Amino acid sequence: MMKQMLLALAAAFLLAPGLGAQYRTSLKDLDDSETVRALKEHVATLSAAQMEGRKAGSEGERMAADYLETKLKEYGIDILTTGNEFGVAVGTDTLHSRNVTGYLQGWDKNLNKHYIVIGARMDNLGVDTLMVNGEPVRRIYYGANGNASGMAMLLELAQKLSYARTLLRRSILFVGFGASEETLAGSWYFLHRAFATDAANIDAMVNLDMLGTSAGSFYAYTAANEDMNTIVAALQGELLPVQAQLTSQQPYSGDHNVFYDAEIPSVLFTTGRYPEYGTSQDSFDIIDFEGMEAELEYIYSYVQRLCNGQRPLFRNETVAPKESAPVGVYAYSDVDVKPTFLNSADPRVFMERWVYQYVKYPKYAVENGIQGRVVVNFIINEKGEVKDVKVSRGVHELLDEEAVRVVAASPKWKPGRFHGKKVKTAMSVSVDFKLDKGKGKFGINGITVN
Repeated sequence: MMKQMLLALAAAFLLAPGLGAQYRTSLKDLDDSETVRALKEHVATLSAAQMEGRKAGSEGERMAADYLETKLKEYGIDILTTGNEFGVAVGTDTLHSRNVTGYLQGWDKNLNKHYIVIGARMDNLGVDTLMVNGEPVRRIYYGANGNASGMAMLLELAQKLSYARTLLRRSILFVGFGASEETLAGSWYFLHRAFATDAANIDAMVNLDMLGTSAGSFYAYTAANEDMNTIVAALQGELLPVQAQLTSQQPYSGDHNVFYDAEIPSVLFTTGRYPEYGTSQDSFDIIDFEGMEAELEYIYSYVQRLCNGQRPLFRNETVAPKESAPVGVYAYSDVDVKPTFLNSADPRVFMERWVYQYVKYPKYAVENGIQGRVVVNFIINEKGEVKDVKVSRGVHELLDEEAVRVVAASPKWKPGRFHGKKVKTAMSVSVDFKLDKGKGKFGINGITVN
């Protein structure tokens, strides 16, 4: 009789609506905790073949957004319905995507106008076609770990925090970011458009990305922020099923970088690189759900401390005060004709063809794990010469000096023009120094102009 009851219960799970095609409940799953069952349902649904890899702007991405919104509502989270849709220029076309934004209000009247953002990217690589024995075969990039696992974690974290809302002083924004995989467009749009008027009240950001393949590895990347590191250290003294390992090397770039650039303390939680990353093998069966459940308890404790911390959070790096352009110098955005480097007005050409070709990673910085983003201001004068090169946001004197050196050594530009006249133009670029297994590398994200 007991065996028949167990078989009947397993059959009921198999027929339950909403489970993805990749998830088939078996008798051994009956021992799963409620949290593990929920994580399995989320990952199965979000990485199902019907989602077709959730390419940015696709129907699959829209379906993932609908699922996130539905579940957040079910978990008692209010949904912000305006300011979520956006367009991204892709060549001559416009890619249409959207974010999903949930809101959980804190109880403290003095702090609940301050926010902790918990985010996870929704999109993945979509589908492509390859030839097998002369026949076209459609290949789906399911993205179970990248990033159905992060979305699943966001949902279960939202439910736990919703239950504990009377304990939270700050308010929380749960955001599923659209069009994130290639452009970080969703997080940029959220911070600089949809939530721009209240962005100064965002005290911290937590990014959940690729959390399903622990194999004993669970990382917290904070860009060396003192307050964020302090919480990691404090949790070492708590009896938790897993502890996050602080890493000075960024495992992945992601939506946290957009907040980092805006001087908002950020932490990326991830289980790191895995063999199936970016392949069609990134499917439901590679996920360690028990490991995810343990990570969930840790992140829940971390977020509680963020919500209830007494002192303001800050970024512990040198930031020079923003100065207005000198008399006679025009802002980049104000000139009629932008300065050009190698006949291109896109600053990325300057970074790719000059800066990252000739910049050198200081040996001492590599040996001592020093990395970060140096923001350099300079002026293109009427003759096209690079002048007045200064660091506006530094990391370390060695990295600062190298960034200044390579920018100052730039060949001539074609100067900017205002009302047909050559003028001095103020510009700013971000030089990224990154470490990968002890070797200095450089990146081209985060290029800005003033």
